[in-house]
Amino acid sequence: MSEPVARRTPGTVPVTGVVLAGGLGRRMGGVDKGLQLLDGRPMVAQVIERLQPQVDELLINANQNLDRYAAFGHRVVPDAIAGFAGPLAGLERGLANATHGLVATVPCDSPFLPADLVIRLYEALATGGADLAVARTGSQPHPVFCLCRRELHANLAAYLAGGGRKIDHWYSSLHVVEVDFADEAAAFDNLNTRDELQAAAGRG
Repeated sequence: MSEPVARRTPGTVPVTGVVLAGGLGRRMGGVDKGLQLLDGRPMVAQVIERLQPQVDELLINANQNLDRYAAFGHRVVPDAIAGFAGPLAGLERGLANATHGLVATVPCDSPFLPADLVIRLYEALATGGADLAVARTGSQPHPVFCLCRRELHANLAAYLAGGGRKIDHWYSSLHVVEVDFADEAAAFDNLNTRDELQAAAGRG
């Protein structure tokens, strides 16, 4: 089966993409998930390959193995908050460092992410005049697959400075639109464990 062709937002609406690779990989035994091999290639390389055609700039949020991540050819932005504070800390760094006014995030452990992720999120964001668009399959939102406005940076930085860490709680304070990807549900599979990684071999 041929790979889907990535779709881009209109040329006048550039987007910064952020690959979130800043976690500890606890469920995979404490290893750096993005660097684990799937079919002989690091998962993060496969995520980059699918996201890069959809965006105009790409950043990698990582907190360890920074040189190895930098070797993929994109700027690496570690969390400003110590202690592996979670995906919101990675999003904060993306918003702080983005060149463009819209920022899309994806996790490093979802190597099958949709080739039309960003354009579909953008269309819903623009139509709804929302602060943030998030992917959903059925009744399940996927909060780390989002597109948001860079102007949210100050709001998020203040939330984190106040000790907030829960992504759903922060989203609840914003105008959020959910975008149904039921037609591509399997594209959002996270490979969180070694068993899941092994089961996904050959799928790409």
